[in-house]
Formats: sequence, C-alpha cells, structure tokens
Amino acid sequence: MSYVQNTDSDRLEMLKETGVSSFEELLEPIDVRLRVDGVLAIGPAMSEAEVASRLGALSSANNPASGMVSFLGGGLYDRFIPATVRYVLSRSEFYTSYTPYQAEVSQGTLQAIFEYQTMIARLTAMDAANASMYDASTALAEALLMAVAIKRTGRVIVPAALSRRVRAVLDSYAVGKSVVIDEAPFGDDGTIDMGILAEMLSGKTAAVVLAQPNYFGLIEDARAVSGMAHEAGALLVVLADPVSLALIEPPGEYDADIVVGEGQSLGIAQNFGGPLLGFLAAKTPYLRKCPGRLISAAVDVDGNRGYTMTLQTREQHIRREKATSHICPNEGLVALAAAVYLATLGEDGFREVALQSASKAKTLYRMLAEGGRVGLPFGENFFQEFVMTVPGGADAFVAKARARGVLAGIPLGKDFPSLGGDAILMAVTEKRTREDLELLRDLAVGKGGAA
Repeated sequence: MSYVQNTDSDRLEMLKETGVSSFEELLEPIDVRLRVDGVLAIGPAMSEAEVASRLGALSSANNPASGMVSFLGGGLYDRFIPATVRYVLSRSEFYTSYTPYQAEVSQGTLQAIFEYQTMIARLTAMDAANASMYDASTALAEALLMAVAIKRTGRVIVPAALSRRVRAVLDSYAVGKSVVIDEAPFGDDGTIDMGILAEMLSGKTAAVVLAQPNYFGLIEDARAVSGMAHEAGALLVVLADPVSLALIEPPGEYDADIVVGEGQSLGIAQNFGGPLLGFLAAKTPYLRKCPGRLISAAVDVDGNRGYTMTLQTREQHIRREKATSHICPNEGLVALAAAVYLATLGEDGFREVALQSASKAKTLYRMLAEGGRVGLPFGENFFQEFVMTVPGGADAFVAKARARGVLAGIPLGKDFPSLGGDAILMAVTEKRTREDLELLRDLAVGKGGAA
C-alpha cells in the first residue's frame, strides 16, 4: 500500500497559502499534451524476475560507445581505466562520504583531496590547485571571473578555436557579471591569428585565454601568447588537456597565471557525458580569489601530520558579499578517481598514455594522407586530435561509419561554418589498435563500401 503523509486538510492549507484552488491549477504552465491524464499506464504489477528481464531487454537495445570503435574527442575521450580506480572508488569510506563540513574530523577525505591537489599542481607546474570543479567549462568561467576581479576590468579575450559548448557556458556567466568576451580568430593554420590578437590587446583586458591544445587539436605558440598577454597587462588563463602535459610544456613554465581543464581523461568513464571533473590551479598571489576550497597539510603540537581546510571562499563559509563564487566547490569522488588514476600509472605510465595517443594519431593522419581522398587542412602540429575533410559531407560519413560500428569523430560545420560541411574532428587515444586505424582509413578513402 502507498503512504502519503499529507492529509486532505494539509493539502487544502498548502493550496490556500500558495493562492490557488487546486493542484491542477499549479500545472497550468505545463503544456496539456505533456501531462498524464488519470493513472500512469505502466501495465500490471511484475515480479522482481520479470522486471529484471524486462529491463535487460530494454538495455540490450542500446548501442553503447564502449562497444564501438570511438574516435570521438572534443574534450571527452575513450581511455582505458585501470581496475584500481573503480576498486578504490567503491570502498564505502569514499563512496558514501559527504562533503566535510566538520573538516578536521574527515582526515581521510581531506588527505584524498590534498593528494589530488598536489598531483594537479605538479602536472600543470603551478603553485597550487583547488579541490576541484564541476567540469572544464565552469572552471574556465570561474577563472575568467577571477581575472576580472583581479584586474578590475570586465573584458576578456578567448580563442575562436574553442568548444562551442564551453563558449556557451562562458556567455551565460558573462551576462550575469557584465563581462565582455571578445573572440580572437584562428588563421589559415588553425591556431590563433597573432596579428589580430596583438591589435585586440590594445584595449584594457583582464585575461587572454589560451586553449592548449586548441579545439582542433593543434598546439599553439604558448610562449608568444603569454608574452603578448603579460605585456598588455592581462592575465594568461590556460585551458589545458591534462594528458598532453606529459609531452608538451606545462603552463607554469610559460608563466600562466591560472590553469584550468577537463579531468575526464584521468580515470573517469564517459558515462553519457558526466559527471565530469574540472581542475583549477593558480599562482600563489591569486589563491585567495580561487573559488571553492584548498586543503593543506599541517603538523600538530605533537608533531603528527594532519590535513586542514585552509581556504574556503564560498558564501556558505563566509559572508555572501565576500565570497569569490557560489559554485559547489568540490566533486570528491571524481577528484579521487583522478588521483588514483595518476598514482596507479605513475609518471612513466602516464607519459606512455600520452605517447601512444600522440603516435597513433600521427599514424592515422599519415594513413589518411597516403589515401589521398580526404583533406587535412591544418598539418601535423597536433597532439592527439586533428581535422579532416571528407567528400560527400561530414554528417553522411559519420552516419555510414556508425553503421560499421565506428564513431568517426565530430562534424564541425555547424559550430565552425568557415571550415565547411565536410570537416570532422578526429581523436585517437591509447585504446585504438592498428586494426581500428585501418578500419577508419578504409572508411575514409572509400574501401569497404562506406564512402
């Protein structure tokens, strides 16, 4: 039997307080076509075994990315996750723990966050990292708000070769804070047009955003952009791919002020697009402007090592007007996944992941170049992703490849009309085999009846 606590008199009292005469009146804003009339038609009751069988049949109709050859990228990648990650995350101490409001009694949670922060700081070559963010887009938006607060000017410059999803989040934040976002175009080689960027920096600017690599997978001239930004009095905010930092110069070494990125590649499954993990690191002078929390290690009077919440700049902990941000500051379980992933691989293993991704991407690029039927407009200056153009249109090619069990990248024409309707963004990770690369090559150059 069902149990509903509210009595008829309770409901009448609530309706009176809300100023309506019936519950149905509350539903009026919802289109009548979307409302259920009467009892929900879900069929007769089923036993547990029958429910399990029914759900199994429904799930078998799915075609998950894990069962296909994936060349999807653009910020989320199909990577191998060691069993260690899932094992540690499934332990009840972590899986069921809540955010540490009484922080110092949560030493295990604080240590896990501290280890994560330390690894991100080392990876980015920055002074410190916070306890994590929702995803790359919100981390970048928060970084730009930091820059605006530090420089006391409301103008920022972002690259045109940036994910449109990320840009949409930036635009949403900007509206609420009256921030002006100007876009630096990319040149014929797919990287920032340095001449135009120089002209744009003639005006007062809080920050320049450098995506490294950029959305097309290309490696930017980071030192040149850093020099130009700082000469103009702006901060340099870097949106970095964490795996690329095993091979290319980390942002701290070219004087980045704030570094953010997407940590999904660090041991987090794609999971239909979430949850994700944003990381944020900064120079010491800017730490008090960071959103969220920072955890530090300390020694008590007896010399025992312990962990403490050193900085918490959310309105929940301090006066609202003093808060740097109202964003939820930490995704503990996914941050833990990243820490366990990095600890499991170690420096050599992590570098091997990056090396395999880069070398396999170069191999596929050269296979396609030799095939002669596709276009490769931006050359080989990339890490693990590149743009190719296919005759007949990107959407048609992706659909035909999907029918062969291949997720053949992201069509770019809608988000970047200047690239045309034939452009596709391809990503290659360490999971792709020689056979996978050959299958994609054959599809692209017209073998196997798919082009």
